[in-house]
Amino acid sequence: MARVRRALVSVSDKRGLIEFAQGLAALDVQILSTGGTAKLLADAGIPVVQVSDYTGFPEMLDGRVKTLHPKIHGGLLGRRDVPAHLDAMRAHGIEPIDLVVVNLYPFEATVAKPGVSIDEAIEQIDIGGPSMLRSAAKNHASVTVLVDPDDYAPVLAELRQRGGEVSPETNRRLAHKVFATTARYDGAIAEYLGAGASFHWSGMKALEMRYGENPHQGAALYGDFLTVCEPLHGKELSYNNVVDIDAALALATEFLAHPEAMVAILKHNTPCGAGLGGDPLEAWERAYATDPESPFGGIVISTKPWTLELARAVDEIFTEVLIAPSFEPEALALLQKKKNRRLVRWHPAATPPRGRVGRTVVAGMLVQDQDVAMEDVSTARRATMRAPSERELRALDFAWRVVKHVKSNAIVFATDDRTLAVGGGQTSRVEAIRNAVSRAGRLGISLADSVLASDAFFPFPDGLEEAAAAGATAVVQPGGSARDEEVIAAADQRRVAMVLTGVRHFRH
Repeated sequence: MARVRRALVSVSDKRGLIEFAQGLAALDVQILSTGGTAKLLADAGIPVVQVSDYTGFPEMLDGRVKTLHPKIHGGLLGRRDVPAHLDAMRAHGIEPIDLVVVNLYPFEATVAKPGVSIDEAIEQIDIGGPSMLRSAAKNHASVTVLVDPDDYAPVLAELRQRGGEVSPETNRRLAHKVFATTARYDGAIAEYLGAGASFHWSGMKALEMRYGENPHQGAALYGDFLTVCEPLHGKELSYNNVVDIDAALALATEFLAHPEAMVAILKHNTPCGAGLGGDPLEAWERAYATDPESPFGGIVISTKPWTLELARAVDEIFTEVLIAPSFEPEALALLQKKKNRRLVRWHPAATPPRGRVGRTVVAGMLVQDQDVAMEDVSTARRATMRAPSERELRALDFAWRVVKHVKSNAIVFATDDRTLAVGGGQTSRVEAIRNAVSRAGRLGISLADSVLASDAFFPFPDGLEEAAAAGATAVVQPGGSARDEEVIAAADQRRVAMVLTGVRHFRH
């Protein structure tokens, strides 16, 4: 590629721009720019040529037309290796543009704001930006194109090292990023204007995985997962690790605002124990007591910083991934002694709002809103003669937050600070209860004076009867069964308090 002599710069996100433009000016690169970007550069003392002066054509239509001109797109699209292109450029006074720095109007951020009108949204549909990006990216054999401020520093370093040139490999990588960005941008616009008639998702590959759910399946991770979940130590995350971590984050998010620490243990994408405590060690002990067998090879998440005491306790068993918002230095040093154990720092503030989720099916895709609902159990409808006590309400709230994240059919026996038995993934609700009761019995865990949460309604009274016989004194469930009255009558006969939330939380 020839030396970069002329750059076109026009950005909405001005992060890092002045430093990059100063670097270009020091390399004797002429900078063309528009509007607010040109003013920013000029105010910083960087030589800049207004695009309107360069083209001889003024900006017009409230700035909608400024870079849509043959001197711009001819300078971007003209092939330097085709004599006819060069002849045409000379004949029309078109100079080559060797570098483009453009990012797009913030359409997605605009439409995400409540109350945005259609006119406001349409004004944030960028035309000139995508046009320049696509022209430059199409001609990436001769033009370097930057759409991401994170690429400024490495490209500037390469320009300095290579005497003002950029390698073909870098140009190809940057062109790929451009088309990925414009595809996502256009997809967001199509979704907004179509009001759900189309669905688009795109993301850059973040990690090529050794294999998928099983060794014979290929897999890769796309998007910004590793920004939210920062690997600190251990082997690369596997496909199953990422699925389990995502499930762990969803559960832990239910307790982020809780003053006490919450620790949960997950296995195969479902909780096998959760506990609250004055510190993470106490929460761990309560979670672990639910089922000391299943945590082997599991995932552990804490909503509070990982302490040395918790590290010592968890270090006694084999775990795949440990997750927390931070790790105390002594805890980190101890946990890093096992080279394969994965340690992940969770950044809740970097977590984007949970939006829609998709699942591929044969010749199609299912898309739904993520289940972010969480009901206030204390205001749920009381269905039975006896109301839950304050202690039972606290326990029901805890159990309801956990059962939402158990594979359906899902039930959870709990107190107000720990799970006692978890049943999930069964083909009948009563069988989920029987399995949980059976496991509690084998482990010597008493279910007397416990509460029960059920992710969906009881289709028959038998599940309620089994739970009461095991020791449950209060139940939270959505209600909505044709046999609700029979279930409520069975609860009244056994002095079991029951509240109905009206919201189901299937997790298939």
